Amino acid sequence: MTAADQLCQLYLISPPDPGGDFPDRLARALGAGPVAAFQLRMKQADDEAVLAMAERLMPICADHDCAFILNDRADLAARLGADGVHLGRSDGDIGEARALLGRDAQIGATCHDSRHFAMEAGEAGADYVAFGAFYPSDTKETTHRPDPEILTWWSTMFVLPCVAIGGITVENAQPLVDAGADFLAVSGAVWKHPDGEAAGVRAFADVLGV
Repeated sequence: MTAADQLCQLYLISPPDPGGDFPDRLARALGAGPVAAFQLRMKQADDEAVLAMAERLMPICADHDCAFILNDRADLAARLGADGVHLGRSDGDIGEARALLGRDAQIGATCHDSRHFAMEAGEAGADYVAFGAFYPSDTKETTHRPDPEILTWWSTMFVLPCVAIGGITVENAQPLVDAGADFLAVSGAVWKHPDGEAAGVRAFADVLGV
């Protein structure tokens, strides 16, 4: 999961409760257009449920050249051989995750609206930093609302990719792309698209020019 030259890419996040038919839905989404990464986020599920779902989804991601990222749990990511892990502010240490997953793993860090957190994450060895929520989201409760300018500041000062997250839709994505986001992290706008997840991905492909 690396930033392409001047090209913002799509980063899909699972719905909180994917459901038994979700592997088919993910296959349709990834088959509809370029998706750089997919994050499995099942915060309320037990470990066995997360592992079982991940084992069904990882081959689909591999078939579509899409990085499989597990939310929060570096230990489970290591068991699975996942491509990486995304760590929230209270969900683990970047150095410990690196020791578990190895130097080739993709490790992302939630930084909310904090330049300080982002610089700390970069110094600790994160592969990308995530800012948000830029817009209200019904996927998770949000309390931080950064200005898109933080993306411009980061992309101007640092080579490390930045991810914009939080309530992003086709209609409100362009200011984040223009501000310098390397990736748009999207959930509901794809999985709840009225014409299905494939149509959701195609709509973002049009916005991103891919």
